[in-house]
Amino acid sequence: MKLLRYGSIGKEKTCVLDLQGNIRDLSAHIKELSGDSISLQNLDKVKALDFEKLPICPEGDRIGSCLADAPNFFCIGLNYAKHAAETGSKLPEEPLVFNKSTSAINGPYDDIKIPKGSVHTDWEVELGLVIGKPCYQVSEDEALNYVSAYFTANDVSERTYQKHRSGQWVKGKSSPTFAPIGPYLVTADEIDNPQNLSIKTTINGKVMQNSNTDDMIFSLKEIISKLSEYMVLRTGDIIITGTPEGVGAGIKPKPMFLRSGDTVEVEVEGLGCQKMKAI
Repeated sequence: MKLLRYGSIGKEKTCVLDLQGNIRDLSAHIKELSGDSISLQNLDKVKALDFEKLPICPEGDRIGSCLADAPNFFCIGLNYAKHAAETGSKLPEEPLVFNKSTSAINGPYDDIKIPKGSVHTDWEVELGLVIGKPCYQVSEDEALNYVSAYFTANDVSERTYQKHRSGQWVKGKSSPTFAPIGPYLVTADEIDNPQNLSIKTTINGKVMQNSNTDDMIFSLKEIISKLSEYMVLRTGDIIITGTPEGVGAGIKPKPMFLRSGDTVEVEVEGLGCQKMKAI
């Protein structure tokens, strides 16, 4: 099942994509995609609906972020071996965790706003997941049973803020529009093996990142299990799971960063493609 939010900013309706590719209005059953509405239990109820009886939405409207909000937005750094190598970083001994502000959530086709004065805004395609029920101190064997859905994400990053402005990485990760997510929430039952998905970024049509989730240092089940060792993961929490090699900061001999007018496309196999303009 592919869920999405459809409509102008602030007026999105919860919708579902049917087998023919029609966008159907689900808002009578789910008012908003966030928190408990995307629990595993609630999504099972939605799957039982007859989608053919739902009204078809008119064509031509905007697809918004696949979640309206999230209790927490967790990120995993340096989680692809080749990406760690391109940045000259030592491989982490356990998942490197940081946060992104939920106010950065953005639609998959909305503009990325480069912060005033920034010359080091970068791209990072990532596989994202949503927690579907409260999760605390779970084993790796159990961990994926707590995932309700997956999605495509772009962990847009301002490298000066991230690395040279003191404190934690959250500073460089949280500017408005720095968290495009979607276009869809794809329920976990549709993804047979999240550790074998192609993952890709193009900038102005040139391929910059082209990898597979099998290059992750820590698998999704390891990430969830380890995070849940330290805290309760809540229903609706987001985790984005790291980016492969090919970020702008890693380009040799001269790094490359986003400029106004650049077109950014990111895609995770089976989860949909984003296309954004930097402004």
